[in-house]
This record gives sequence, C-alpha cells and structure tokens, in this order.
Amino acid sequence: MTHISSRLFPVLLLAGAALLAGCNRNPLLVTRSACPAVAIPYHAGEVTRFNPPQSRDASAIQLTAQIINLSGTCLETPEQLTTDVRFTVAAQRRDARGATQVYVPLFIALVQGGNVLVSKQVTGVNLTFADGQLRAEAQSGGRADVSRAATRIPDDIQAKITRERRPEDPDALTDPLANPQVRAAVRAASFEVLVGFQLDDAALAYNVAK
Repeated sequence: MTHISSRLFPVLLLAGAALLAGCNRNPLLVTRSACPAVAIPYHAGEVTRFNPPQSRDASAIQLTAQIINLSGTCLETPEQLTTDVRFTVAAQRRDARGATQVYVPLFIALVQGGNVLVSKQVTGVNLTFADGQLRAEAQSGGRADVSRAATRIPDDIQAKITRERRPEDPDALTDPLANPQVRAAVRAASFEVLVGFQLDDAALAYNVAK
C-alpha cells in the first residue's frame, strides 16, 4: 500500500456546515463531514493500451484497465483525522497466451476547492496475468493524516452558515453559500483525494474522445 502522510500533503479536509432551510422552531441544519471527499477524476478512471502503441483501432487494443471499488475510511480523533483510501484496478487483455506482468501507473492527488492542486504522488500497481487468463486485479491505496486545526472555517463565516433562521426572515430560503464570501471560505477549507491513472497526452485524448 502507498501511504500519504500529512507531512507531505498538508491540509486534506472537507469541512463546514450548511443551513438549508428552517421550520417554525427547529431549523434544519445539515453538517458536512470533516473527512475529505474521495473521487476519480473524469477521464482518468480508465486506461487503454494499444499494440502498436500509435494505433487507435479497436483491433489493436492490447489491454484495458479501470479503477473500481474506490472508498475512503476516516478515523477521527480530537487532534487529527486519518483517512485510508482503498481501490482496485481491474484489467482485461485481448490475448490470453502466456504469463505476463503489466505495470500501470496511477496518481493520488490532493485538490483544494475543486480546482487547486495541492500535491500529487505518482504510484502504480502490477497486474499479473497467468497463462490462459484474460483478467487480472490488483489492490492499492493511500493514507492521509490531517490536523483538525487546518480545517477550521473562520468564526465569522461559521456564524453566517449556522445562524438560525425562521420562516419570516427575509433570507429564510437563501442558501448561505450564495454569499460569495461564505462560498469562498468553504471552498478554501474543502479538499478532495483524487485517484486516477497517470495518462500521457495521447491516452488522455483517447479517453476524452470516447
């Protein structure tokens, strides 16, 4: 397993709370988890290899692989949160003749606010095909330890998010995140763990075109 340490990756959290609506005396509050979101980026969850490599004909496909069963488990303590990310790479080759091992590179990246790359680690898995076997799987994962102090939203912003609202208030039905200041603060405290294949330009273009 590949381990991701908070020493290498400083803030890794999705934090905050959103007030969605109110009723007469008991406003409804929905709280976001302090643990990071875990996802596979669009176009990065599959990889296709061709033989010859420059071909893009379906008949030249040598191997396909995809990331499946991605999950994150979060352990919370008063000082930090530890998130274990686990996933499986499932692959299929066209020709079952001969035993072979194929290395497939992957990345585990930390993204802030949906679009700011905090850090990225390139790793990978070895897929072992026995003679006569068309399919193979390999498991991998990572770990992130994050200080709770790094996830804190400023008090004034938190007050705007959690302020009790009643039906008669002019802004009773207004999402607090509609406020640009609130939205920016929540985005700044929001982080994701993204897992995908490390693709070259040609492989990425193929996925986009599919």
